[in-house]
Amino acid sequence: MDSVFGYTSEHSGGSLRTVRIIILAACITFIAGPYRLSIAADSSATGIDAAQEQYKTGKYAECLESTRKAIENGAYAAEWRALTIKSLVALGQYDKAADDMDIVLLHYPVSMRLLELAHTVYLHNNQPGRANDAINRLVRVGTSRDLRFMSPGDLVALGNSLLLLGEEPRVVLDELFTRAIKNDPNCLDAYLAAGDLALAKQDYELAANQYRDALKRFGKDPDVRYGLARAFYQNDRSQMIQLLDAAIYINPNHVPSLLLLAEHQIDCEDYAGAEKLLDKAIAVNPWHPEVWAYRAVLAHLANDSESIRSSREKALKFWPANPQVDYLIGRKLSQKYRFAEGAAFQRQALKYDPNYLPAKIQLAQDLLRLGNEQEGWRLADEVHTGDAYNIEAYNLSNLHDHLSKFTTLQAEGFVVRMDKHEADVYGDMVIDLLQKAKTRLCEKYGAQLDTPVVVELFDNQQDFAVRTFGMPGGEGFLGVCFGNVITANSPNAQRPTNWKALLWHEFCHVVTLNLTNNKMPRWLSEGISVYEELQRDPTWGQQMNPEYRGMILSGKLTPIGRLSAAFLSPPTPNHLQFAYYESALVVEFLIERYGFESVKAILADLAKGQEINTTISKHAAPIKDIEQQFETFARKRAENLAPEVDFEKPDKDQFDPADYVMLLEWVQERPNNFWALTLYAKALLANRKWAEAKEPLVKLIALYPQYAGDDNAYRLLAEAHRQLGETEQEKNVLGKLAMISSDASYAYGRLIEIATEENDWQSVVKYGEKSMAVYPMLAQLHWQLGRANEELGRGEQAVKSYQHLLLLDPADPADVNYRLGRLLQHKDPSGAKKHVLLALAEAPRFREAHRLLLKIIDETREPAASESSVPNERTIFQEDMQ
Repeated sequence: MDSVFGYTSEHSGGSLRTVRIIILAACITFIAGPYRLSIAADSSATGIDAAQEQYKTGKYAECLESTRKAIENGAYAAEWRALTIKSLVALGQYDKAADDMDIVLLHYPVSMRLLELAHTVYLHNNQPGRANDAINRLVRVGTSRDLRFMSPGDLVALGNSLLLLGEEPRVVLDELFTRAIKNDPNCLDAYLAAGDLALAKQDYELAANQYRDALKRFGKDPDVRYGLARAFYQNDRSQMIQLLDAAIYINPNHVPSLLLLAEHQIDCEDYAGAEKLLDKAIAVNPWHPEVWAYRAVLAHLANDSESIRSSREKALKFWPANPQVDYLIGRKLSQKYRFAEGAAFQRQALKYDPNYLPAKIQLAQDLLRLGNEQEGWRLADEVHTGDAYNIEAYNLSNLHDHLSKFTTLQAEGFVVRMDKHEADVYGDMVIDLLQKAKTRLCEKYGAQLDTPVVVELFDNQQDFAVRTFGMPGGEGFLGVCFGNVITANSPNAQRPTNWKALLWHEFCHVVTLNLTNNKMPRWLSEGISVYEELQRDPTWGQQMNPEYRGMILSGKLTPIGRLSAAFLSPPTPNHLQFAYYESALVVEFLIERYGFESVKAILADLAKGQEINTTISKHAAPIKDIEQQFETFARKRAENLAPEVDFEKPDKDQFDPADYVMLLEWVQERPNNFWALTLYAKALLANRKWAEAKEPLVKLIALYPQYAGDDNAYRLLAEAHRQLGETEQEKNVLGKLAMISSDASYAYGRLIEIATEENDWQSVVKYGEKSMAVYPMLAQLHWQLGRANEELGRGEQAVKSYQHLLLLDPADPADVNYRLGRLLQHKDPSGAKKHVLLALAEAPRFREAHRLLLKIIDETREPAASESSVPNERTIFQEDMQ
């Protein structure tokens, strides 16, 4: 027997009368069936295909009528019964489906596919006992058979049932679903089951591969396209929408596709669009639980308590203990950053089914994002223990182990967790920055934070992604705020970013999310945070640039009412950055035109649950007027960017970017073209024509002095000056770049180098502090700051820099310890002595350190009565030296 499942039902009981009825019905079917089926076989073969086509294309009522007529005319094949019941379920006629199922199971008591369908039907009729009995009977039948001789459809039904009962997913996939596909490559249900299993375990790549394989054979099946769309939900919304459009084209009444599109519209904050899609779904199935669950989500977002209650009641009408309803409502609320409300729904779902793992892992994430970490980590571990294939739980469990090694820094109002090594080097700077942000922003917005803000800085990007999203990935994100919890990447030398600007931005989210009870659209939250970056430091935040200028002037502004959608599925990373910029520009426009108090009033209304466009109209102007006014405002800003510059981009194949002779011809035709001048200068530099490159670069700076992006003229011109030995000019050019950029690490480093050579210690400190805001883990930087502060007589700052330097494996630890000893000899003699001894341990012949140690011993030695007869520390040390 080729069966790997030794399953014994815990619900194998049943009345003797029921068993007798089932046996009798089976005998009647066996005696009478063959004759009647043989009569109908030929006439129904094409009929079942036509009926299945009706079902596939969404003609459920017609399919129901076709199957009923066929059965009345003697078509007794199980497929007809199954199609009848599936049509009733699709139309929301769950009670009628149960009635039919009762009769069908009398005729087909051991049909595995009908028993699988019975489980669904009975659940939707609030008959969980009968649903369990159906699954248990199916498994008893399936595990008593030889898998080699089971039909592919039965293998799939058995696999799905075993998964419900907790069987090992890998075994089910390999022994049942894969076997079914191997036995019959045209078994659609097997591909769908394998894809669904991968999705359930968050393995989206594997799921996509399964559905793609199905698409090659079943391109006109809406379920296949819908399944592949689900696989793209997390990372490619444009592809998802194309697939859903195709599914709905095949089947305009495909409720799963309509619901996934509605969910996407909710994510985009297009609630009116979501309502329309839900109306279409209700017209097909007026009692679909997920339809009404999404209705409840929209009611929550509209602060409509009566609609929340009525929608949820309708969602639970036929299955009052359906955990999926509250799970779905809670999940969507959490995606809107309303974690407390989301967590409450997950707890309700778990009351219905304590083993419903989707609700448990979602609750774990909600609690972790709310700062309730003890329970959150416990639940994540429970899910991992209960389902070793749940990728999200597995990732969180591993992350928990890693986080236990982090150092925790505590200050008033903050709990900061970060890598111990990094915490020792710049943790105090993190605390200082956060406290300044709290003082300034809370006072400005009138916010009061009653609980500490948790900030976690990850030195590993994938750990950040798992903590933030539950999955690896998210390379484009630097930080995320959930309300009172901030997660962020720590500074990375390979990706220069101003970490101070990042934390200021994220803490501003803390303020606005608390003020609105997490009830604000993403665009406004991001817009205020970027705006406040610029208020803190004009070099922070987003600036107008040639790409943004082109997008605005070419009509690519997103209307304010749909601006949050721009963050969801941007076609390129640049489009995502433009969404941040546009959002900040909207906030600047509102404040400039209607005053800062209007923005505070909008936030107050959002906290009460009012809709964003309504409250903007209330405190500023009607949203249509606002959008028109803002477009004018944005266009003017774009047009005023370097007005004498020609920003028209050449075609990529118009010329060779390395051919400076050809580029010169183009520059002569377009003398003020930004791209031509830049490419021409770069080509000259590449050909080591340093002096010739200066002319186009000087012109670029004169035309567009505020540009600090990639390949900016300042950096290119500084390189030309450096190669020509023109240090003073190089310093001046880089100094201008440092004034307009918050992350020009190359410029800061070179300016520090020049200033050190010139003994310009004030400049070393100035640019060193700027460089610390980009990457504070550079040993050379701490050495330079220590030396500069020492020369300037700033002993305390110098000590701190040298102490940090010792943590970064300096090239000459003996010299660093010696300098610390010299700085500490009067304020902390014992500490000074320790550092000098460490210097001597590294370099025993370090004479200056010997002298300093003797001096420290002399200054700290206390005279004794018998001084002349008792050898002192200095005497012993001198004897040792001899």
